[in-house]
Amino acid sequence: MTIITVNAPKGHLGLEQRRELAETLTDAVLVPEVGKPAPAARVGFQVHFVERELDMMAIGGRLLSDAGQELDVMVIDIAVMDAAWQPDVRSQVIERVLAALAKSCGLEKPSPTWWVNFRVIDEGSWGSSGGVLSVLPLLEGGVFTEGRAKAVRAALGA
Repeated sequence: MTIITVNAPKGHLGLEQRRELAETLTDAVLVPEVGKPAPAARVGFQVHFVERELDMMAIGGRLLSDAGQELDVMVIDIAVMDAAWQPDVRSQVIERVLAALAKSCGLEKPSPTWWVNFRVIDEGSWGSSGGVLSVLPLLEGGVFTEGRAKAVRAALGA
């Protein structure tokens, strides 16, 4: 289970950009997490787009509405289930997310005012369908590559 929340100034991302990002941001996390593109795993990923008025965001201590110029500010929050999230895998996810955003916005590289938070939700702290979820049963479904499943088991001591 993964939730990606994109916080951006109102109107910054158009409908077509959001359609593209719904797919590319999902893939940016899914592929490193399970080790391959896995259509069956896509249902466990949500992307939320949150638009904020310019007077509801600030940078450098100034509201965007008072900054006198349009600043390209975004915060992307990625919440994932506890698994094998070594620093190199986290870096890969963050770089893939920023690259997907840059491409969608028609930029060669990501803006330095875009921030990504990568949060791991502890085992036993994620719930749905009336109960607590675990990544461990998902390992048996064949979605994860053998290497990623082994890494997840090792990381969780299972």
